[in-house]
Amino acid sequence: MKATRKLLAFSTFALLTLSMAQQGFAASAPFTDLQNVAAKDKIMALQQQGILRGVDDHRFMPDATITAAQGIQLIVSAFRLNIDNIRFIKEPKATDYFAKADNDAWYSNVLIIAANNGLDLPADLEPEQIWTKEQFIHQLMLAMETHYDLPMIKIAPRDFADLEQLNPSYQGTIQRALVLGIAKLDDGQKMHPRDAITRQEAAEIIYNALEYVKAHPGPAESTPAK
Repeated sequence: MKATRKLLAFSTFALLTLSMAQQGFAASAPFTDLQNVAAKDKIMALQQQGILRGVDDHRFMPDATITAAQGIQLIVSAFRLNIDNIRFIKEPKATDYFAKADNDAWYSNVLIIAANNGLDLPADLEPEQIWTKEQFIHQLMLAMETHYDLPMIKIAPRDFADLEQLNPSYQGTIQRALVLGIAKLDDGQKMHPRDAITRQEAAEIIYNALEYVKAHPGPAESTPAK
């Protein structure tokens, strides 16, 4: 291979530097708007771990929705996804993977990391599009199952009131999330898969996923594909 095509190793520090303030998870002080939020303790625990942040120094805005880019960033942060062991022929750009991405946006490095870590993201992903509950859960489950050697269990699919609204291609991941207790149904036995996911819902699902991983450690963590 010619010298001009030497493999270039890009530092994890450079590629993992994220502008959290710009993307809506920016703060480390205690949140003041969680008084009536059922998942308050879980949200605060994730904040203390540095996994999620607020929209400013004191507000989390639990009922606000999240974009695809924000959801992906949360998954990347929660599972500490990285590209440490990947060498690139040229400096990667977000648009190498997602045509509608902006290489100068805060999320560009997040998308590069996600694209190389087993998420099922479409090439026509719109980073600023609001994500649904089923989209977030699907991607989270793929990331978790790719990077952790979880115990094999027999899944008995669960029936729920709005099952017909579920995207058929998400059936497997959603069912596994329900069976493992990572995602839950409401009091009416509905999941609302196509509703826009809120920040508090995403935080609670992330927390449940991390607790499951902690309670079921495998022999070794899976290594991302190169």
